[in-house]
Amino acid sequence: MSSDQSTTSSESQDRIRQNVREGYTQVAKNSSSCCGTAEAGRSRESASGEPSGGGGGCCGPTMTATQLAEQIGYTADEIAALPEGANMGLSCGNPSAIAQLQPGMVVLDLGSGGGFDVFLAGPKVGKTGRVIGVDMTPEMLSKARANTAAYRKQSGLDNVEFRLGEIEHLPVADESVDVVISNCVINLSPDKPQVWREIARVLRPGGRVVASDMALLKPLPEAIAKMVEALVGCVAGAVLVEEYRQMVEAAGLSNVQLRPKPQYVEALAGSGDPLYQQIMQKLPAGTTAADYVTSLDVTAAKLCGPGCGCS
Repeated sequence: MSSDQSTTSSESQDRIRQNVREGYTQVAKNSSSCCGTAEAGRSRESASGEPSGGGGGCCGPTMTATQLAEQIGYTADEIAALPEGANMGLSCGNPSAIAQLQPGMVVLDLGSGGGFDVFLAGPKVGKTGRVIGVDMTPEMLSKARANTAAYRKQSGLDNVEFRLGEIEHLPVADESVDVVISNCVINLSPDKPQVWREIARVLRPGGRVVASDMALLKPLPEAIAKMVEALVGCVAGAVLVEEYRQMVEAAGLSNVQLRPKPQYVEALAGSGDPLYQQIMQKLPAGTTAADYVTSLDVTAAKLCGPGCGCS
């Protein structure tokens, strides 16, 4: 690659990253959705100026953030235990539930937002464990840190923290994490292979990653791929499922399992979500969003090397 091509690529990545940061800044400020650019947020405001639909996230006018969370596998008890405002409807799966977290583990949440999965993982790892959330949006970080006092009071635990950083350059030491979780975030990165290399770097030998993300079953029409709203809404940044597998394996992780979950996209498309309504208008006749896009459960492990001593 020439120096000019490298510069262009770097500039393009910076633009994408800035688009995502600006979109999620609006989400944090307005408690709107991951489709939450200013225009998308305004489209869900009532005549009083308040967000409609209970202030939910990527959940459209007929589905609240709570309903979306229940749709993708969170229990009512889990949701009720969260600090107020932590559930912003930004999830496309429930990685902490399938991670089988145990007391004493160190867990890292990539793109932790308002702290939703961090606060759910905290009680699972207990007082001897630690959960670290990383997010690149200062407004999200402020929201998560503001929720921490309520978490401590309710749980009696002081085992969570939030760090500002990009998931391509994690502010976390080498081989210091037992489990990496992430919920509908990795697809937003303009350099996904680097994210997976970082995951492999911070995992201890024997550690694992359990993520929920968005992926493509077939390439998106060009008009959709160029929509900034679709990027912030976890669609345009997604890659094909097989390409996803290749990225994870190229990072050195093993036992890669990818499980598509079409019900997430089907639920949003059927809820009247503004982003998915826009997408469907640009799709070829006779097709639906679920023909192109899927939620994906991703699991992989960092195998022990010879003599590493892990079980």
